[in-house]
Amino acid sequence: MELTTVWFLLIAVLWTGYFVLEGFDFGVGVLLPFLGRDEAERGTLVRAIGPVWDGNEVWLLVAGGATFAAFPEWYATLFSGFYLPLFLVLLALIVRGVALEYRSKSDSTRGWDRAFFWGSLGPAFLWGVAFANIVRGVPLDARHEYTGGLLDLLNPYALLGGAATLALFTLHGAVFTALKTTGELRERARTAARWTGLAALVLGGAFLLVTQLMTGTAATWVSVAVAAAGIAGALVATLRGRDGWAFAANAAAVVAVTVTLFGGLWPDVMPALDPANSLTVHNAASTPYTLGVMTWVAAIFTPVVLAYQAWTYWVFRRRLTVTR
Repeated sequence: MELTTVWFLLIAVLWTGYFVLEGFDFGVGVLLPFLGRDEAERGTLVRAIGPVWDGNEVWLLVAGGATFAAFPEWYATLFSGFYLPLFLVLLALIVRGVALEYRSKSDSTRGWDRAFFWGSLGPAFLWGVAFANIVRGVPLDARHEYTGGLLDLLNPYALLGGAATLALFTLHGAVFTALKTTGELRERARTAARWTGLAALVLGGAFLLVTQLMTGTAATWVSVAVAAAGIAGALVATLRGRDGWAFAANAAAVVAVTVTLFGGLWPDVMPALDPANSLTVHNAASTPYTLGVMTWVAAIFTPVVLAYQAWTYWVFRRRLTVTR
């Protein structure tokens, strides 16, 4: 297998890990004002992700760094053409991180909780908009420079993608909250999972169907089916009180959605409306030497990072109880 293909797959894996892990962080933030009826309950929701949220964001940093090193042309075109949306994502992540760190140090948490909510809702929506545009294709010239404007990125398909990821991540946060809490907070989370699950099934199904009809292959129909089955499975498991299975099923749905998006891209990394100007895994890649060095570094350090993060989740695996 060519190293360009290896690194395309590795970047897809990194984004998949980011969406699976950071997805429930976003969902908890979006649900915070609806599930937490008082300060004690909102504090419990924050504590549910407190030990892991910053580690989950490492997946985004590594995905961005790997894209920069393995496919510099892709990185340059993406960050110049999507400058404003990605800036808004970065700003939201900063606000969200500050809110999580400082809410426990303030006498009043209302302002920080609002910042946490908006800092979670924004990326949950904008990541869907960004990836939908990447899969759909954007106006690029012969030098692979983006020639469109902001309104070109806010097309109906991209907005549907944003709504789909927002619903899917909100469901992910609901099933995670049900898995991590007890009592009334858990019951409210399970109720929220039923409603957000229906929304994710409708919006996600519509988005994946359109994506598949535009760019898909016979192989990615499998991932579309897995995504639908995962969301439906999460709903059924929630109704039966099987929180662990619900979380696992929805995580599988998030994986399947990401596989569908990257499967629709291959062999492009940044499709253009004019196919002659598209960036592919070949014309956007670094030199074979660079990719070879990166592969050795990834082979050595990736297992260490995965083992550490798995240990973190094991240590903080217990359910939380609201204390007043």
